[in-house]
Amino acid sequence: MQLLLDSFWRAGAYCLRPRVIALSLLPLLLIAVLALGGGYFYWDAAVQGMRSLLDASVMGLIWNWWQGTGLGDPRSVMAQMMVILAAAPLLVLVSLLIVALLMTPALVALVAQRRFPQLERKRGGSFIASVAWSLGSTVLALLALLVSIPLWLVPPLVLIVPPLIWGWLTYRVMAFDALAGHASKQERQEILRRHRTSLLGIGILTGYLGAAPSILWASGVVFAAAFFVLVPLAIWGYTLIFAFSSLWFTHYGLAALQSLRAEANDATPAA
Repeated sequence: MQLLLDSFWRAGAYCLRPRVIALSLLPLLLIAVLALGGGYFYWDAAVQGMRSLLDASVMGLIWNWWQGTGLGDPRSVMAQMMVILAAAPLLVLVSLLIVALLMTPALVALVAQRRFPQLERKRGGSFIASVAWSLGSTVLALLALLVSIPLWLVPPLVLIVPPLIWGWLTYRVMAFDALAGHASKQERQEILRRHRTSLLGIGILTGYLGAAPSILWASGVVFAAAFFVLVPLAIWGYTLIFAFSSLWFTHYGLAALQSLRAEANDATPAA
């Protein structure tokens, strides 16, 4: 419990560092670049295609009636809003994936440099191994979600089962990435065995924290007037919580690794 609380407050304190804040703002910059580039090349064609699609639907009849009442033609504005709403999730997903690949190694390096400069890097997990581990864990989590869907019909379980699955996935992926550079394969397996309950608890808690930005995202989609304010806040919230999660796992994992090696060194003379 002491290690869990110690790594928690250290992760929170590191989130206030300028470097971490700058990394958490990186998705907004990427989204702006992607949006400007995509808008420059594809905006007119996308709006025209969306307008044609909406005209061919039931909305076309509604808009013809609306225009016949003399209130104007809302099709252009509605088509633009639909393009934005359709493109925003894709831009966010791509940006968050890019930041996830860039942020985790940077945060692990930051913690290692400032707190564990003497910790030997045994590189027990390569980049390819990390990707394979993440993909395999994700597939298992998705299968578990599909199998557990009937349980979601029971009101208490819908608040318990999905967070447990996503917490397990977060624990698997982030614990591996936190230890990949410094621990050997045997050391990583031993830490995951010893600290499985605590690491799973970190994954579940951060999973619940990750639900908070979803409220802002949903509010921005529902209230179109606040879209350009609430959605960027939600994106920044996602990234900041991701940074906090990565820092928590890194502080916990590297401290556990340091303790494990200290035990091994103490046992060596006796052997």
